[in-house]
Amino acid sequence: MESIGLIRDFLKDRLGVEPENVVPDAALAALGVDSLMMLELMFEFEDRYSVKLSRDLKSPRTVGEMVSLMDGLISQSKR
Repeated sequence: MESIGLIRDFLKDRLGVEPENVVPDAALAALGVDSLMMLELMFEFEDRYSVKLSRDLKSPRTVGEMVSLMDGLISQSKR
């Protein structure tokens, strides 16, 4: 899970969410992630991993869904 670190750092820096609270079952909305924050996180991901996200992706609702999405795209880009 390469991307969990990015998500934890992002939420700590932007929202003050403690990393131990950023677990797979945590709802992103419950952690304070709104639609604008989601876009910022996606842009951060694209910049860090040089991966382009499709603009029609379904927004993940949990940290685990976000990690799966990001890690899948990272794996695809390494092929």
